[in-house]
Amino acid sequence: MGGHELSLRLLCVIAHPDDECYAFGGALSLAAEGGVETHVVCLTDGQAGSYRGDAGSAAELGAMRRSELAASCEVLGVAHYELLDYQDGHLEFAVLSEVAGKLVERIRSFRPQVVLTFGADGAANTHADHTAVSAATTAAFHWAGNPKRFPALGAVYQPQRLFYQTATFFLPERHRPVPAPWTLKLDVSGVFAKKIEAFRAHVSQKPLMEQALPVFEQHGKTELYALAAAVEPMAARKSEDMFEGVVAD
Repeated sequence: MGGHELSLRLLCVIAHPDDECYAFGGALSLAAEGGVETHVVCLTDGQAGSYRGDAGSAAELGAMRRSELAASCEVLGVAHYELLDYQDGHLEFAVLSEVAGKLVERIRSFRPQVVLTFGADGAANTHADHTAVSAATTAAFHWAGNPKRFPALGAVYQPQRLFYQTATFFLPERHRPVPAPWTLKLDVSGVFAKKIEAFRAHVSQKPLMEQALPVFEQHGKTELYALAAAVEPMAARKSEDMFEGVVAD
């Protein structure tokens, strides 16, 4: 796209490699196919993961999962991805203002109209890292447009929509989350094969893929999101288009 053209941009903020496809793969792929410029920011390299492939150390696993994230993003058509250096499994102890500041800087640089992240419930597996990512991303969404917050981190920019990933099903033998009520229902059946292919790119997580496949097949062709914030006051209403009412710039 030329610099003079209006464009739509989407930022997805996640905690671990594989979150991008497992939780957000349909939305990212649909957006890319629709000409939306997509950007993924992942806060950790997943070194604390239970599944470690043939990695002989945490550093090896982290390097492996970085490569897997790159491969997955390519499958999903993600235009830009970035992996930060926070410690997997310890995001809840990171300083909120520091994490949010890094995200503010990236929002002001990339200028997404729409931001996606996890809800405060921590998603289906109630992971504390997911809850921490939700908190930092929510703060950054609001602070990026506030000139009093981080004035040295670029020109202010206010995204138009913030969505939380949510669901209506629960994983067996897991603590049951308290999910946000959904407002957006995406039919991602047309890109479901890409979601599967992207998750398979995470070779180190093959055992997780085998466990998750029945859930994927039953629920993965629909993605649900909760509209958490919008620039204009509005009543909550159901939608099937993440960019409904969004103005390109």
